[in-house]
Amino acid sequence: MLSTHLLIGEILKPQGIRGEVKVRPITNDPMRFDGLEFVYFKAGEDYQKRGVRVTRIDGDAVYMLVDGVGDRDAAEKLRGLGIYVDRAHSVPLDEDTNFICDLIGCRGVDDRGTELGVMTDVLQPGANDVYVFRGERGECLVPALKSVVVSVDVENRLIVFDAQRLSEVAVFDED
Repeated sequence: MLSTHLLIGEILKPQGIRGEVKVRPITNDPMRFDGLEFVYFKAGEDYQKRGVRVTRIDGDAVYMLVDGVGDRDAAEKLRGLGIYVDRAHSVPLDEDTNFICDLIGCRGVDDRGTELGVMTDVLQPGANDVYVFRGERGECLVPALKSVVVSVDVENRLIVFDAQRLSEVAVFDED
C-alpha cells in the first residue's frame, strides 16, 4: 500500500529567536518548498496539518515559520520532525518516474522469473539512480537504466528487469 503522505524535509534546528526553523530538504528540488502554505507532521499513525510560511531558500536549506510557533523554545520542540505533504499536493512526476518511497519495498524480478529480492534503497551517485535489492543471493545493485528496467508497478510492488541486460550491469555482493 502506498503511503498517503510524502516526506519532503526534516527540521534541523531553530533559526533565530522568532520561531523560524531550518529545514533539510529531502527532495530533488528544494524550490518545491516555494509557495508551500501547509505541511503535515506525523504523530503516531496520524498526520497533523500545520500552516507554514517559507521565508527563504538558501542553497541546501529551507527556512520557514510554522503556525503557532513564535519563539526559539517552541521551535526547538520541532527539532528532528519530518515534514510531509499529502499526495494531492505533491509535485507532479514525469512519465516513467516514481517517488523513491514508492519503490522501496518492491520485489525485483527479471523477465525470466529470477528473484533479486526486495528493494531496500535507491542510491543517487550521479548520472542515474542505482536500485539496491536484498534477497537470497545477498545484496544486488542495479543501475536504473531504461535498457534494464522493463516495468515498474508500484501498486503491485513489482519491478521487472531485462535478464540479459541485468547480467551485464548488475553487481551482486553475495553474503
